[in-house]
Amino acid sequence: MKSSPESPRIGLALGSGSARGWAHIGILHALEEMGVRPQVITGCSIGSIVAAAYAAGNLHSLESWVRSLRKRDVAGFFDIGWRLNGIIDSQRLRTFLDRYVVSEAQQIDALQLTYGSVATDLANGREIWFTEGRALDSIMASIALPGLFVPVKQGHRWLVDGGLVNPVPVSLCHALGAEIVIAVNLNGDIVGRHLGRARNEEEAGALDAILDTLREYSSSFFPQMDEESPPGLFDIIASAINITQDRITRSRMAGDPPDVLLTPRLAHIGLLEFHRADEAIEEGRRCVEILRPSIEFILERG
Repeated sequence: MKSSPESPRIGLALGSGSARGWAHIGILHALEEMGVRPQVITGCSIGSIVAAAYAAGNLHSLESWVRSLRKRDVAGFFDIGWRLNGIIDSQRLRTFLDRYVVSEAQQIDALQLTYGSVATDLANGREIWFTEGRALDSIMASIALPGLFVPVKQGHRWLVDGGLVNPVPVSLCHALGAEIVIAVNLNGDIVGRHLGRARNEEEAGALDAILDTLREYSSSFFPQMDEESPPGLFDIIASAINITQDRITRSRMAGDPPDVLLTPRLAHIGLLEFHRADEAIEEGRRCVEILRPSIEFILERG
């Protein structure tokens, strides 16, 4: 499918969803193979990482890195100490993003595509849009999930994950000039799944490996679990995030629906299972193929 000079501006809104977000990579590849290349791309949380990499022309670099991640690599980003405002080593993550996504010096207005990301003002819950300034700063604010990341300071504001207010930033896509918006919701089938799954010992994944590695440092954060125990810290955080983002997404979509909604089936991938990129990327491709006729119809009609 080729774009003509008269074609409407296509926008792509990449949603939040932690490790499930690697599906965005497969979606972008599948769309490009159809001849669909957005002029506007927005992201929330993990979606901001993939959106920035794509807008900077670094998607293949990011993909190579995430496909190489293993369980112990993910555990290496944790910093368990006496700080209680976040347990992810943000500086180490920032170094990796600088190498594989966008450089420290990269300005948003100098990216190859129109890009924006979403964060949340911790003091008042306001939605903050990043459409200028350093791209890496916009990513760090958008991914600052409470409990895992230290909030990001911007002026007099403390910013946290954009998924608290706008998990799939369709509205930002429209504001940046997109006339047709393809949105990706990573949270359509996850409510209640993470809690039950995390307590199933037969399906131990990266989260369990991380907890085993770090449990010796903080038994109060990472208690041993059995069937009679209450949910652990990460179980509670993950399930609460799933519920919140699902409800917010439904509400925001009702008021500002996209032209095409892609919903990859990703409930089997846990909050921190970043090592499962191959599965997520393949599912991203699959969901585009399923909706290919609808995508072509909408774009031809537009």
